[in-house]
Amino acid sequence: MTTSSSDPALAGFDSAALSDAVAFAEANDSPFPRDLRAHLEAGYFEPPPDNAVLGSVSPRGPLNGLLMRHGQTVVRWGDTRQADMTFSVAKSYLALLAGLALGDGLIRDLDEPVSASVTDAAFAGPRNGAITWRMLLDQTSEWEGTLFGKADRIDRGRDLRREGSGPKGIDRPLAAPGEHWEYNDVRVNALALALLHRFRQPLPEVFAERIMNPIGASQDWRWEGYSTSFVEIDGQRMPSVSGGGHWGGGVVTHAEDQARIGQLMLQDGVWDGRRVLPEGWAAACTTPSRLNKDYGLLWWLNGQGRYPGASRESFFAQGAGGNVIWVDPAHDLVGVFRWLNPAALPEMLARVTAALR
Repeated sequence: MTTSSSDPALAGFDSAALSDAVAFAEANDSPFPRDLRAHLEAGYFEPPPDNAVLGSVSPRGPLNGLLMRHGQTVVRWGDTRQADMTFSVAKSYLALLAGLALGDGLIRDLDEPVSASVTDAAFAGPRNGAITWRMLLDQTSEWEGTLFGKADRIDRGRDLRREGSGPKGIDRPLAAPGEHWEYNDVRVNALALALLHRFRQPLPEVFAERIMNPIGASQDWRWEGYSTSFVEIDGQRMPSVSGGGHWGGGVVTHAEDQARIGQLMLQDGVWDGRRVLPEGWAAACTTPSRLNKDYGLLWWLNGQGRYPGASRESFFAQGAGGNVIWVDPAHDLVGVFRWLNPAALPEMLARVTAALR
């Protein structure tokens, strides 16, 4: 069932074509089962023992989503207040926190080694001590080790095009830091740990105070780590969050709050005239990285036509199972898709774009 908050025609859509696009979404539910814990424990991402779940996992609800244009909701389908796991959408949230840290001076320079300002065994030694903030943000760090019970080796050789079916965890030789792009959840968790050391405050608290509250988000979200990911800072035991739900934890939220994050990025980090993110940070996140032109700073890009039916300016926060925040600056558009079959995403983007008049 769909509802409209504003007239699709007044928002610049062909109403019939938009209805067809929504019907297409509703017909393409995610292949992820409702019982997400069973799915993870069955070895979707990797076989035992590497697939051991360390954080909370909750069942998912039905498919839902919404589209916004010019800052107004145009159409929604399903229950857009249904709070669910988002998997790797959390990585893009970490990028927003890194922007705050940079603006606050907690990170002096993205190209400075993390070890220059973070004292932790995770960033010690010739290899890990040379890793910069930028390398962690653009997934080129080649960080090596075990963090919170998970070894970086688990995600070595990971190919997202074959997620859930292709081999990974290969013990490949590592390149020098900054010289190889690889999507690796353990290394993203290392970024979260580094940011925790710089803020010296649990990241969900920072995220609530500095981002979610200013943009008028609900209280229906949470961001967790693992039972193994508590660290002591300034004598206080604090959780280090995960950058996804690969082994549990991560961000649980709903489509309406995700749309606000997308709108914040669309508006260059400004909300109701107030600057929330540092000036230029949205542009930095969506600038192609040196080794992967489809990737910026923990945000996916479309400049190379990864999705031919969407504008080349489009960028995305994307998580396993079909969880997507789509930002299209060319059309002043934000879309959120929850549990849309990933195989249907290219067609969905094309249908929505073609529905614009």
